[in-house]
Amino acid sequence: MVALDIQNFSEGRTKARAYFCYLFSKNIPNRLPSLSQEMIMPRLLKIKADLETCEGVYLLDNRGIQVTPTFASNKQTDGDIGKIRADRAYYYRAVREGRCTITDPYPSLITQELTVTTSQPIFDEKGNLLYVACLDMPLDDVIKISHQNTLDSLFSKLFMYSYLSFSIALIGIAMLLFFKGVQSFFTYEITPSHFEIKDVFEATILLTLALAIFDLAKTLIEEEILGRHKGYNISGPHKTMVRFLGSIIIALSIEALMLVFKFAITDPEKLLYSMYIVAGVSMLLITLAVYIKFTKEKNEE
Repeated sequence: MVALDIQNFSEGRTKARAYFCYLFSKNIPNRLPSLSQEMIMPRLLKIKADLETCEGVYLLDNRGIQVTPTFASNKQTDGDIGKIRADRAYYYRAVREGRCTITDPYPSLITQELTVTTSQPIFDEKGNLLYVACLDMPLDDVIKISHQNTLDSLFSKLFMYSYLSFSIALIGIAMLLFFKGVQSFFTYEITPSHFEIKDVFEATILLTLALAIFDLAKTLIEEEILGRHKGYNISGPHKTMVRFLGSIIIALSIEALMLVFKFAITDPEKLLYSMYIVAGVSMLLITLAVYIKFTKEKNEE
């Protein structure tokens, strides 16, 4: 499943980058005088030979122009020489960060499958950029590299099945609350001619809780089990936390609104209590905004 593969890549991205950075630093000379293509390419090809599933390696100059052929697994593409790669993430991110980088998965022009490119900027002894060495790897193999630890795989499956169990239980609770909320309409005989505010509020509370719990279970299944992304710039458990707090804020906001109407009709002196809930919701909203801001900044680092 592509979505799950991308999720696994996201979780193991740091390990994969560390692995490729080690390969580059061990094999390719850097920050030395008189560095040339003739010195770099044999070492880059050695890395390719060590990585049996490597799709290809190539070298860019300091302007992002490819200066060598693309050395793929079974062919050499000389036509790539002179192509401008300055707009590719593997070039401008390596130049901007000044260190080894790894791209997001993208369709390979060679295999038409999802691939990942890792790149290493090469400087002279004065710190001037000379080249950017690039290496393409299939996404599946990058995932294997980042999950080489057996315990990682074991606990990943354990957590996935645990999330599935909790999600099923939460859906069951949400369904019970839903049916109880619907049943209350018949129990209290809520009709246009027999309309009691108290009875309507009780039914609405049950349905609101059911919706919040169901939304939480849905989020757990989509993000922790199916590995689907919704465009958040937040990763890992932070996404679930944001959705969970968001569900609570929505539920409490609805409850506060209902209490405002209820007390306004039945007991205006108690309106102050509903305002306490509104203030609590506001604090939760501000806290969530701060949490998202700092989490986003940390992920961008």
